[in-house]
Formats: sequence, C-alpha cells, structure tokens
Amino acid sequence: MSSNTAPSSSGGAGSADATSTRRHSKRPKYSRFTQQELPACKPILTPRWVISAFMLVSIVFIPIGVASLFASRDVVEIIDRYETDCIPTTNRTDKVRFIQSPGPKKCNRTLKVSKRMKQPIYVYYQLDNFYQNHRRYVKSRSDQQLKDPKSESDVDACKPEDMANGLPIVPCGLIAWSLFNDTYSFSRNKQQLTVNKKDISWKSDREHKFGKNVFPKNFQNGSLKGGATLNTSKPLSEQEDLIVWMRTAALPTFRKLYGKIEVDLEENDTIEVILDNNYNTYSFSGKKKLVLSTTSWIGGRNDFLGIAYLTVGGLCFFLAMAFTVVYLVKPRQLGDPSYLSWNRNPGGH
Repeated sequence: MSSNTAPSSSGGAGSADATSTRRHSKRPKYSRFTQQELPACKPILTPRWVISAFMLVSIVFIPIGVASLFASRDVVEIIDRYETDCIPTTNRTDKVRFIQSPGPKKCNRTLKVSKRMKQPIYVYYQLDNFYQNHRRYVKSRSDQQLKDPKSESDVDACKPEDMANGLPIVPCGLIAWSLFNDTYSFSRNKQQLTVNKKDISWKSDREHKFGKNVFPKNFQNGSLKGGATLNTSKPLSEQEDLIVWMRTAALPTFRKLYGKIEVDLEENDTIEVILDNNYNTYSFSGKKKLVLSTTSWIGGRNDFLGIAYLTVGGLCFFLAMAFTVVYLVKPRQLGDPSYLSWNRNPGGH
C-alpha cells in the first residue's frame, strides 16, 4: 500500500507546480499578429532589381539637377561690397572712430548691369561675420511686448536694452536696438528708381507677431545708439524693416530683403547708388554688401541644389553600370528561394 501511495503523491505535486508555472507565466497568448507572422512583402534583391533601382534614381535625379542648375545660372546678381570704399582714405586707419562720429556719411556707388534683369528685382543688404545666432542676442527680445500693448513693461528678457531714462523701451532687446540703418537710393539715366518696401516681410509675422496697436516708445533714447530709429506714428506691424531684421539669421553671413525695384533693367545699364554708410560693422571686422538679384522657379541663385541632384544621380548611374558589368562578366547563380526560413516554415512552428 505504501509503495503505491508515494508515486501518486509525487505526481500530484508535479502537476500542481506545472499548473502554477503556467498561471504565472508572462508569455503572451500566441497569435500571428503578436509574433509578426502576418503576410508581408519580403522582396529578394536580385541583381536586376538593384540595377533597375539605381538606374531609375539616376534617370529622375539627373534631369532635375540639370534643370535646377540652369535655373540657378539664369538668375542675375549684382554684388557690391562697400564698407571699405565708403570710408574716406584719410580715415581708413581708424574706421570705428569715423563711423561713430556725427554727421552724414554719404557714399556714391556705380553698378553695371551685365545682363537684362526682369522685374521684380530684389534689393538685399548682406552682412558677413555678424552672429545673429548668438544665444544672448537671440533671447534679447520680448515677443509678448511686440504684439500686445498691455505688455509694454514685459522687458525682463531684454537686458541690457530693457529700460532707458527709467521707462521701458518698445521694442526692447538687443535685436531691435541693433537694427540695420544703411539706406540706399537708386537712379538710372538721372531718373529715380523707386524701391518698394511693402510686403518685404513675412505675412505671418506682420499679422501675428507684431501688434497693430503697438507703437515704438523710448526707442534709441539710451546713452548708446545701436542702429536705426523707428517712426513713432506707425505701429510695429507696418515697420517692415524692423520685422525683417527681427527674424534672426542662423549663419554669420546672411542677406535680408531691403526692397524691390519693379522695373526691368536692361543690359549695360548704369545704376547710380547713393547710400548712407551708417551701420557699424568695423568694430567686429564685418563686411557689408549691396545685392541686386532676380529670381527663378527655385528662388535666388543657389547652385548647391542642382549639384546635389547631379552628384547623387551620377553616383547611382555609375553603380548601375558597374553592377551591370559585374553581372554580365561574372554572373552568380541565385539560390532557391524555397529554402528561405519563412518559405519553409511560414507559421514559425
């Protein structure tokens, strides 16, 4: 009797342990979804597929690259660097002292049109070695103050250009304080060329970031004047030079839109420019350039896009040709797809 009872007792304990293990197991219930065994496309990259893919990319990219490069080359640009030439020869040993001295600083420049320029012709000023992306400079502004007249005193982030004579500055901050203040006027054959400065800023900035009821107050009234002054009778939403300047650049060399000339300029035309050389870039060895440019369907002149497309397309074409030669000269027999694991055992069991 005792010999028959012992195995029965042992078997009952083992069964209980197995049941307990199953009950506390974290293994999920089997399904084809959780085990990622649903039908799926599992392509086999044969030489023909690879060669065709590379050839298709080259066929698409190379024409786009050629079209982009030709469009970029059709853009006509006139670039005139003037920060040194607009300093009198006798003052070039101390440019900072000259630019900080009071009085007018008129400068006459002559531009030659090398190729017909169709309207609109965009007028830019370009600054080099100006780091608008400096962290303290970028943060020195009050977005709430710019759009809400009730937030006039919200100047905590604007130091050191937050207060002047005990009153808040509107607009406050280093960005607004350093507003570009060189001016340009153009003439051709002694006839004035009008520069349209309307709609040179982003529409979203005018409508949402700069208030229609916010007016400049106490601006550039401190001990040190940083740049241009603002018309106190116009709201900030209409001060487009300021709006353009307040959209800070990511790189130390940048262009900002000054205005548009809305007449065609013919080849060999001579453009007379009278500019006020007021902006101080001499303290940090910066450069100033005046740029006149047309546009194309890809925007301004930018060869990078076309070169990038041509490079990728050419590389894919080279690889397609190389693989074709290898495939024809030294072909390799493909294996039997039926031996692949997912073909031999689709269910994984």
